[in-house]
Amino acid sequence: GYSTGMPIVVFLLAERLRQLGKFTFSDVVSLRLEETPMRIFGALASLVVIGFYLIAQLVGAGALIELLVAIVGTLMICYVMFGGMMATTWVQIVKACLMLAGGAVIAVLVLARFGFDLSALLRGAAAVHAKGQGVLAPAAAARSPFSSLSLALALMFGTAGLPHILMRFFTVPDARAARNSVVWGTGLISTFYAATAIFGFGAIVILSGDASAIGADGKVIGGVNMVAIHLARLLGGDVMLGLVSAVAFATILAVVAGLTLARASAVSHDLYARVVLKGRPDEARELKISRIATVVLGLVAIALGVAFQGQNVAYMISLAFAIACSSTFPVLVLSIYWRGLTTRGAIAGGSIG
Repeated sequence: GYSTGMPIVVFLLAERLRQLGKFTFSDVVSLRLEETPMRIFGALASLVVIGFYLIAQLVGAGALIELLVAIVGTLMICYVMFGGMMATTWVQIVKACLMLAGGAVIAVLVLARFGFDLSALLRGAAAVHAKGQGVLAPAAAARSPFSSLSLALALMFGTAGLPHILMRFFTVPDARAARNSVVWGTGLISTFYAATAIFGFGAIVILSGDASAIGADGKVIGGVNMVAIHLARLLGGDVMLGLVSAVAFATILAVVAGLTLARASAVSHDLYARVVLKGRPDEARELKISRIATVVLGLVAIALGVAFQGQNVAYMISLAFAIACSSTFPVLVLSIYWRGLTTRGAIAGGSIG
């Protein structure tokens, strides 16, 4: 689902958004609809979607170290306040390189345990798991086909409705660069997500029965968010544990910085500059509001990250994708492709979604 989300962006949105030269979701949908109500809707929808995504990232940080929620939150605030889009972009580039390298190393180490025989890995997982051969089947689809299809659609189309993803098309020089960047991104993302199957089945076998990873109750020590950390430690000792923890830290920091930038833009650019100032340019005041919003929203995110400790990160992120798929994505696509879309219809449909 996550992998197929980016081709949707390529075919439906990438070139169109870059040709329009707009900065945020609200900029695009306000082109031919009533500006004030659409900007208010766009800003609120962005804040809700990004809010769930941001909480998930900070919960992931807290799974590593409780203090890390505050550390990541503070770094995020400083990064966005003083570095803006350029700093956020560079930390995401570094993050991507680290994550791909770390993922490749773990995948190789897992496969090496089974003589690079994928069938042996799958047989081993089925042998130790409580479900037996059932762990190799798409259990969610068999148990609830409608819910499984619904989640798949949310992950596919939700990507195209995420505000911090859409902002990226403003940073490339032209429409062709937008298309090429998404094609390369799709290839790398798909490769990494294919490797997660190796991580998962490898973790079932390698963590099974290990008292340092599995508690007396049969559950993963530290919760399900810690599986990759335990796997790295058992595969490569403290060195690999440190590497994967660093990758996780960089990943969380990069995503959180991008999310915070998008949230601050929703407040300063969409609400303040366009609704309060009615489009009258005042870059100094807009920048000031953006920095204030960054600090306030960052502090709120830290508080929520602490409050939601223990929540499953995958569930929280899926929730963000589901809301984006149901709300911002259809409004965005219709505003670009359907002349019959009205302001009233967009707000009603997007709000219900």
